[in-house]
Amino acid sequence: MCCLLAIAAFFGPRALGLVWWLLDPVRWGTAFPTAIFGILGWLFLPWATAAYVFTYTNGMDFLDWGLVIVAIFVDFASYGGSAYRRKDLGWNY
Repeated sequence: MCCLLAIAAFFGPRALGLVWWLLDPVRWGTAFPTAIFGILGWLFLPWATAAYVFTYTNGMDFLDWGLVIVAIFVDFASYGGSAYRRKDLGWNY
């Protein structure tokens, strides 16, 4: 069960981004000036990238940036949780 949750947490937002980009590439093209920003965001901060693409088309205001910041914290929490789990299991790499 724990492994399935870890796999879903890692691949879930990336799969969401990939499917969303395949279904609506124009939205992703307007959100990022070059494709490298979208690709890097998809790899390293997938929840924040999805939140940014979701809110960008209507213009960014205070609440939209708040949603992106919350998504950044979710991304960092998923990375921190996996690091804590490795430490707890005694994996030192």
